[in-house]
Amino acid sequence: MSNPEDARTLTDVTEPLSRQERKQRTRQALLDAALELLADRPFASLSLREVAKAAGIVPTAFYRHFASMDELGIVLVEEATRTLRGMIRLARADPASSKRMVNASVRTLHDQVRKHEDHFRFLTRERYSGTGPVARTIEVELRMFAGDLAIDLARFDPLRTWSTDDLHMLADLIVTVMLATIVELLEARPGQDQEIMSLAEKRLRLILLGVPQWKSH
Repeated sequence: MSNPEDARTLTDVTEPLSRQERKQRTRQALLDAALELLADRPFASLSLREVAKAAGIVPTAFYRHFASMDELGIVLVEEATRTLRGMIRLARADPASSKRMVNASVRTLHDQVRKHEDHFRFLTRERYSGTGPVARTIEVELRMFAGDLAIDLARFDPLRTWSTDDLHMLADLIVTVMLATIVELLEARPGQDQEIMSLAEKRLRLILLGVPQWKSH
């Protein structure tokens, strides 16, 4: 006698995708295709036809998912910075364990870069050499990221009396170290990751060493 649960599972597996699910898959295929094509070239050189062909759709179907190539690029930026935003949670650790916080932050950054290299390569390349709406979106997203980090840094006892401007200055320094580390990891030779992570930890510790000495106004 067949198991009703097995039959129900089989039905679920063979049930065709809904229109919305198909649309979402095609949209993601376009994003993935764009990232793959951008592995060694700037976003400005990418054409709509190239992306559509790589995703397996006709060019006119592209407009069912994105209004323009710039909109697709902006979505790629948002996906890349979403990973960075998730790392802000590490700033909520116990301030007495700053060394562990730095170690954990650098490890998380390393793991995320290695897991999403295409996203980070696109983000850093367009930030330093891109133009137009995509580059402007990156700057806005990074400012928002630094702002969120500044808010979380204010949770630390030594920083509770700091001015908003000084908190943002500290957050900007940390973000600068993170971006430099991302670029170094993307350009690293095999076996160089540990050296880059150690340098990133030293940079962050050097920044944090100055915190108790800073007189915020």
